[in-house]
Amino acid sequence: MQQSIIHITLVVRDYDEAIEFYTQKLNFELTEDTPLSDRKRWVRVSPRGSNGICLLLAKADSPEQEERVGNQTGGRVFLFLHTDDFWRDYHEMKSRGVQFIEEPRQEVYGLVVVFSDLYGNKWDLLKSTR
Repeated sequence: MQQSIIHITLVVRDYDEAIEFYTQKLNFELTEDTPLSDRKRWVRVSPRGSNGICLLLAKADSPEQEERVGNQTGGRVFLFLHTDDFWRDYHEMKSRGVQFIEEPRQEVYGLVVVFSDLYGNKWDLLKSTR
């Protein structure tokens, strides 16, 4: 038996502003943008060169979902962006206006820094040593 997680839903305020952030600030690829109705789209983005999970950007469509935009994990780091070159990606993201919450630090598991996306969700940029 083989199973895998292929998408993680990220609740967003607006499709187009989310696409712009992920493709322009984080240099992700827009892998799909399919209209499903007048108000819904199937929008997927993923890191360039990734063979793994992609983000499914889902526009909030209820007051309860709107409350979750930017805080899907209660303030904890939500997603982990692994890189093969920490300093390259850190400096490129910083030059594109990505907001870092702290300075890079060395941990037992690797080099890491926390940043936030356009809605305030916390991410780790990580170069793993494991």
